[in-house]
Amino acid sequence: MTDEMKFETAMAKLEEIVEKLESGELSLEESLSAFEEGIKLSKICAKILNDAERKVEILMKSNDGQLIAKPYDEDLSEDE
Repeated sequence: MTDEMKFETAMAKLEEIVEKLESGELSLEESLSAFEEGIKLSKICAKILNDAERKVEILMKSNDGQLIAKPYDEDLSEDE
């Protein structure tokens, strides 16, 4: 699993894990492993969503109220 994974792929895998965990058919060891993978996938999804939100905010910021596109900089601080 990498941070380069697409949101849809990560979410689909996460949904599969939830279904397996909810089925109650996994052993304790398998459940723990699936849970760990699910946590990693949820972090990937959260990062992708946070990055998308920041891009939208950057796009919408304008002093005169107009929509303008600004280059996305991952190193921007939260207060900019």
